[in-house]
Amino acid sequence: MIWENIKIACKALFSNKLRALLTMLGIIIGIGSVIAIMTVSESLTTSISESFQEMGANNVTVGLSAKSDEEEIRADGMRFGASGRNVSVTEEDRITDRMISKLKKTFKNQIAAVAVSESAGTASVSGDGDSVNINVSGVNQDYFESDQVTLLAGRLIKKADLSGKKHVIVVSDQLVQSLFDGDNDAALWQKINVNINGNYQDFYIVGVYEYESAGTVSDSDDVTTNAYIPLATEKEIMRSDDGYTQFTIVTDTSVSSVSAFANQVEAFFAPYYASNDNYEIATSTMESMTESMSEMVHTVSLAISLIAGISLLVGGIGVMNIMLVSITERTREIGTRKALGATNGSIRLQFIIESMVLCLVGGCLGIVLGLILGSVAASVLGYSATAPVAAIFIAVLFSMVVGVFFGYYPANKAARMDPIEALRYE
Repeated sequence: MIWENIKIACKALFSNKLRALLTMLGIIIGIGSVIAIMTVSESLTTSISESFQEMGANNVTVGLSAKSDEEEIRADGMRFGASGRNVSVTEEDRITDRMISKLKKTFKNQIAAVAVSESAGTASVSGDGDSVNINVSGVNQDYFESDQVTLLAGRLIKKADLSGKKHVIVVSDQLVQSLFDGDNDAALWQKINVNINGNYQDFYIVGVYEYESAGTVSDSDDVTTNAYIPLATEKEIMRSDDGYTQFTIVTDTSVSSVSAFANQVEAFFAPYYASNDNYEIATSTMESMTESMSEMVHTVSLAISLIAGISLLVGGIGVMNIMLVSITERTREIGTRKALGATNGSIRLQFIIESMVLCLVGGCLGIVLGLILGSVAASVLGYSATAPVAAIFIAVLFSMVVGVFFGYYPANKAARMDPIEALRYE
């Protein structure tokens, strides 16, 4: 019986194509607007997640934080004393290699790498009569897991470089452009003289990475780029204390909640700093920032979608109006069906299904229109379009609900007609 009513509904729609299309216009615009907005929202959220992923969304930054009776929490999650006291870090306060080694053993399944770095400051490099400035950092072999670079030639810092305190260096292609006419391969194993605060040291280039500017790309030779040397070598040159004030954990892909893991790391270090009057260990992640940004985008999208959804109300009223007109036109048909034994329920079901089919077809057209508009908008904004699957299913369901809600009154009116009066209707 339902299938027969669907066929009757389709026949009625095709017999008045223009009227049916105009009736569905409100539904098409409403659903299309919502789907387009949700498509852009999904695309923006995906882009934000990918951007934070590239910036280290799965990383946990672990560092010393000043203790105080009262504490405040910064926006990045790191704590500091409310009194603002400045307590110098001693060698006893620092995070030791033994602590990090124990941490890696304790959480071996959750930790993919532990990146440690220490800045040696700005230095000048001379070679072949030219000189450029660089920011020198001592790093361990895991550093490039958290701060990924595009290697153009050679290799990165290895474990053997650290244990041997080798004088090797990884430089940018900008430096190679300035000192070696841009020939990356020719620059490998070339000796350069690095002046770090008046301390002259010879280093051999073992790797060249691609420089990426944070702002406008510049071809100027005056750009100060980063250069990386073995951490052990940097400590020896700078005569730094043993241990570290900060390091970064690159979590394994199996870690579902980076924030929860960060709390476990803090709990691990708590016994080490229980008797330390000045410092404790605090962690920060980018996961909470990613979640906040995504929630904000979804909230704004939902608000705009609700405004766009007002057209669905207009479309539903249009469906009700056209159904009342249709019932008036088919009064004699209704009277004939009732005279032949059709029940009130079957008459009601016939017109409810007709209303649902009308809204469902309009909803499907709206989904297609919304996906096209959303994809175009996402492309213009520079994002890859992501179809909101959940929103599509909700849109289809909502179309059917609109059909039932706004079709019930006309259908009920048709069902309650007196068959004799209906047959007399002209």
